[in-house]
This record gives sequence, structure tokens and C-alpha cells, in this order.
Amino acid sequence: MSVKVIDECIGCGACEAGCPFGAIVMQDGKANITETCTQCGACIDSCPVGAIIRDAEAKVVTMDKNQYKNVWVYVEAGDGKPRNVGLELLGEGRNLADAMGQSLAGVLIGDHVGDLAKEVLAAGADQVYVVEAPELAQYNTDGYTAVLTDLIGTYKPSVILLGATNDGRDLGPRVACRVGTGLTADCTGLGIDTATGLVAWTRPAFGGNIMATILCPEHRPQMGTVRPSVFKRPVPDYRRVGDIIRVASKVQAASIRTKIIDIVRVCTTACNLEEAEIIVAGGRGLGKMENFCLVEDLANVLGAAVGASRAAVDAGWKPALHQVGQTGKTVGPKIYFACGISGAIQHLAGMSSSDIIIAINKDPDAPIFTMADFGIVGDVVEVLPILTKEFKKIKSS
Repeated sequence: MSVKVIDECIGCGACEAGCPFGAIVMQDGKANITETCTQCGACIDSCPVGAIIRDAEAKVVTMDKNQYKNVWVYVEAGDGKPRNVGLELLGEGRNLADAMGQSLAGVLIGDHVGDLAKEVLAAGADQVYVVEAPELAQYNTDGYTAVLTDLIGTYKPSVILLGATNDGRDLGPRVACRVGTGLTADCTGLGIDTATGLVAWTRPAFGGNIMATILCPEHRPQMGTVRPSVFKRPVPDYRRVGDIIRVASKVQAASIRTKIIDIVRVCTTACNLEEAEIIVAGGRGLGKMENFCLVEDLANVLGAAVGASRAAVDAGWKPALHQVGQTGKTVGPKIYFACGISGAIQHLAGMSSSDIIIAINKDPDAPIFTMADFGIVGDVVEVLPILTKEFKKIKSS
């Protein structure tokens, strides 16, 4: 699709004023669309005489979509267990598969990962595809891309869900390119489009100002990466049984162009936000960088991870690894402490699925209190040391 101006243009300038990207200029009394156009269509709606249209391009799609069925979830493994995001996606994948009348399968890639299949089945899968090889012991782009591409070509799934993690964000687009399909990145919601039966992928757009729903009607599989902690991890049912399909790896060591020399763990428990059950997060209300130690003191007492608002990260108080929100990490702990965080919509979108939210802010009208289960109105710099002291007493007793 492309947007173009036809002869009926009267040069009124309404489209120029209505273009959010400044991509239309008036030349010789006519609207002219420049190369900065994003094809958003705002100009089509603003034109009073219908002189701006979408020019449909002929589509040639040779893919037989009827060959593709079932929902797959790529389940990342690490430290001898499946990562939470894979289990979360199995729960949501179960809902999608049931709505589509199809099966749900998990995909395990690595070395000695076969024992994890029981966890995948317990989380809702009907089948588990297991590919094991020494070359796959640690995630590497070449090996994992080749394996997943080969699995798709052989078994032809209709939908593939991956976690929007460092590995998933690397693997997803590479596989999508290899198999000739699209990929919706960093989704925060999934559903089924009632009109078409396609997966409706929802993600933030335009800097988080709107939520876009994206369909993939012409190609298969439909692929997307989903942020960790968007969905709740399902309660495992170890009575579930299913098929474990072991597939031989075709990857040769010589075809892997990178070699892992060493693994440096720069992110300790304190910033492992996606896996944390308790998070203590600080924001602009702390006043200055030195006061962030009050957040860290409480986190240490509770055995919690340390989070930060975008304002705190932009100010240089904490690294981006700690950022919670629409442009940071999406989290869903059992307890979330919002310390000196006002509650901008972008931050709320990243932590609203927390089981219990405790807010501390000196502004009684701060938006965070509309989301909080418990609220303390007061200066966070004064409140945090008191909380830390009381929790220490409780733990010592």
C-alpha cells in the first residue's frame, strides 16, 4: 500500500496541517507527499474532497496457509530449568490454541534439556519438540536459527510465540526472515481477531502513546515476541501427558560463526526483574542519586530486586537494566514497592500485573495511588528508613 494524491486535490492545505509527521508540503497549489511519509493515513481522513487515496499494490502470495496449524512456544532454558517467560507464554498459548481449535507445542533447544519437557507439558503443552546437541549448549544465533527454521519447515506451525528477551529478540526476527514471514515485536497483549480468526498482536506504538493491533494475514507462521511478565505463569499440572518429539540436530559446529569465551554475569539478583517475586523501585521523588541507597537497603532486607522509573534512569541514578515501564521491563512480582514514583501511564503499563502494589509518595493525588493496594502519603526519604528498620525487626524475630 502507498498513499498518493490524485487530480481532485484543491490545494486547501488541510492534509498538510493534519499530517503528524510533516510529510506533506504544498507545491504549485497541490499537496505533495514526501519520502518521510509513514503511510499512517491521517491525511486521507483530513482531505475534504477525497483527493488522497491508498494505492493498492498487487499481492502475490504463493504460500499455502492451509498447511500450517498449531501454536508453538519457544521455551528458553537456563541453569537447568525453563525460564519464566516461556512458561507464561505456554499459559497464553493454551488460550490461543483452544480458541483456534488447534494443539499447543513447546520447543526446547539446547543440550541436556529433554528433562525439562515435563515442565512444558505441565504448563499446558500437548507436544514438546526437543532438539539437543553439544553445539547448542549455550544460545548462539547461527545454531538456534538453523534449528528453529528447520523445525518450522518440517512441521509447519501456524503461530509461534517467543519471549521478548535478549535471546528472543535476536532469534525471532532472524527466523522470520528465513521463513519469509512477519514478526510483531515486544507485544503486550494477544487475542484472536473475530473477523479473520488471525492472532491479534497488540504492542505499544509511537513511543507508547497508542496501542497498535497487528495482523499477519498473508504469511505463516504468525510470529511475535512477548514481554516477560505480561501474562501470569500457569499453575503446573503434572498429571498432564503429551508427546515428546525428539528431533536430531543438523547443525554442524563449523557453521557456528561465534564462540563463547566466557560468561560475565553483570546482572545480579538485584536487577533480575523478570524473575523477581518482590521489587522495590525508586523514582524522581527520591530527589537525588545518593538517596537511591534507601531503595537498595529495603531491597536487601526483603531479598528483592531493585527497579527504577524512566525518570530515575534518564537522570543517571540507575542503569537501564533496572528500568520498569513501557520502554523498560514489564514485571509482575508478588509485591511491588513504588517509592517516589508518581505513576505515569508508561510506568503503570510495566508493573500493573503485580499482585500487590505498595506506593509511597508525598502527593496524595499521585496517579500511582489509583493502582496501589496500599499507600503511604509522605516523603519517601523519611518513610523508607522506617520501613527498612521495621522489616529488619520482623525478620530478626
